Amino acid sequence: MPVHLEFREKTAVLRFDNPPANSLNAEILVEFQSKLKELQLKIAADETRVVVITGTGTKFFIAGADISRFLELDSKGGYEIARQGQVIFEELSSLPCATIAAINGYALGGGLELALACDIRLASANALLGQPEINLGLIPGYGGTQRLTRLIGPGKAKELIYTGKNVSAEEALRIGIINQVVTEGELLDEALKLAESIAGKPPLALRAAKKAMDQGLEKTLVMGIEAEAKHFGDLFSTEDQKEGARAFLEKRKPQFKGI
Repeated sequence: MPVHLEFREKTAVLRFDNPPANSLNAEILVEFQSKLKELQLKIAADETRVVVITGTGTKFFIAGADISRFLELDSKGGYEIARQGQVIFEELSSLPCATIAAINGYALGGGLELALACDIRLASANALLGQPEINLGLIPGYGGTQRLTRLIGPGKAKELIYTGKNVSAEEALRIGIINQVVTEGELLDEALKLAESIAGKPPLALRAAKKAMDQGLEKTLVMGIEAEAKHFGDLFSTEDQKEGARAFLEKRKPQFKGI
């Protein structure tokens, strides 16, 4: 199976394993979508609160798509491939829990676009990130023109997409694509530590925070602020909010149950 899913306490680890470069194709995307549906059930049951996504090995996170298939595509086929990836990556982006991309090497094309659909990105020191589609006479097709622009701003995003150049982990950190650079060999451990820290927070509040921030990107500031107020108010009807306040006043660690 080229997409593996394992569960550790409240954290799920999803791993791409498609040698030699963990490249994406239609079949792997379908399997990935199936794993996302499994995750949705685990999240709904509060069995999973954080998802970590990585690749097998130390050289490749996901090195884009299977280019050999591009020679046989026409406009209709190209559109359908783009929409397949866009829909599935939106399902990833809208998971009602925290998602962390642990970028263990090359994250190019669709690989970077998948990482951009996650909430947080950690990368090993040897990672290389880029949207090289321009060199194939194409543009990013799995959301890269939109998510990269929203993340780092239009000026830098246009530079990367127009030139197709790859950037190192340190440069990706400097311009805001990733959150942290991790020593090679320690990436998954660091991602799991971060996941454990997040998983200990109240899940309903985390879900509301994610929804408020993501919805705000699609709205005016005034509309986003109003959505924030609604989510803030809704949380006062949860047991987790009462437990958090009581624990703070009683100077003890809260026990959040997701209710």
